Amino acid sequence: MAARVVVFSLIILLTGCNSGPKGKGEIYNNSPSIGEVTLNFDGTFLTGWEVTNFGPQGPVSVSGDQIILGMGDGCTGITWKWDFPKVDYEVSLDAKRVEGNDFFCGMTFPAGKDPCTLIIGGWGGTTVGLSSINGLDASDNSTRTLMKFEKNRWYHIRLAVTGNEIQAWIDSLRVVDFTIGSNKLSIRPEVELSKPFGITSWNTTAALRDIKVTSYGK
Repeated sequence: MAARVVVFSLIILLTGCNSGPKGKGEIYNNSPSIGEVTLNFDGTFLTGWEVTNFGPQGPVSVSGDQIILGMGDGCTGITWKWDFPKVDYEVSLDAKRVEGNDFFCGMTFPAGKDPCTLIIGGWGGTTVGLSSINGLDASDNSTRTLMKFEKNRWYHIRLAVTGNEIQAWIDSLRVVDFTIGSNKLSIRPEVELSKPFGITSWNTTAALRDIKVTSYGK
């Protein structure tokens, strides 16, 4: 029996699921999309999402097929309030930094019973990795990668949480290939309100589009 696929999307656009090789830093190839797609965005309202009340956040707006996370004093973001898988799922989206010099995509997600955050462009604008592992932020643990990000350029981001593995890609480059094992996952207090799944920026104006969550069940 084919796997049941449930996809939460922020635009009416179908893209393929991706499968990839096993090494960090390698590329993956596209494969066809499978299953049915449920569309959850009408171009105007953030149905299923809420603007995260961090306090000093910037404005959040919808412009065409994009969600704009305005620059605030700290985190600005959105949080998914409906059901969300805990394991065996993939997330894909496009994100870009519009203004500012810190992370333009902080994706908080569940990995089994524990939360974690994928940081894209943090710690001065170049750090990519998972926060936190055994209490160490993305800037200080084994998932840390340094990349240069151009402003106003879209980057395709993909996260896969399957079994005991967390993997992530930016465009065609695998940037995270992590086995959870006995390691302890956690999140920083600043993104506690992003659970179970949320996307934030930090002191940065960011744009998001084409957000999809694919959950595989029997």
